[in-house]
Amino acid sequence: MSLFMNVLWLLLGGILTAVEYFVGSLLLIITIIGIPFGIQTMKLAGLALLPFGKEVRSCPHSSGCLSVMMNILWIFLGGIWISLSHLVFGILLCITVIGIPFGLQHFKLAALALSPFGKEIVSV
Repeated sequence: MSLFMNVLWLLLGGILTAVEYFVGSLLLIITIIGIPFGIQTMKLAGLALLPFGKEVRSCPHSSGCLSVMMNILWIFLGGIWISLSHLVFGILLCITVIGIPFGLQHFKLAALALSPFGKEIVSV
């Protein structure tokens, strides 16, 4: 079932979202300072490509103050806008019954886009 939903996700705009994240990640990785942010954006690209059958969890070994500081910096540098866009798309998709599963995936992406440091994506 998740394969079918992932194919529908890709056809209905998921591939465009993943490509945008991937290009943004490459642009961040070009700079030395942006490498940690580029890696987190790559994490978002991977989840945006195939979100069904995956879950976002907190890493047990990354509870230090560095990930908290990086998340705060991430929020101010654009994470809030990425998260808000996924939140709006999630609300719009949840209006229809057919769009509810896709809206829930946007909510998952919104949560990861708000604080990606200290999180990992695992297959369920």
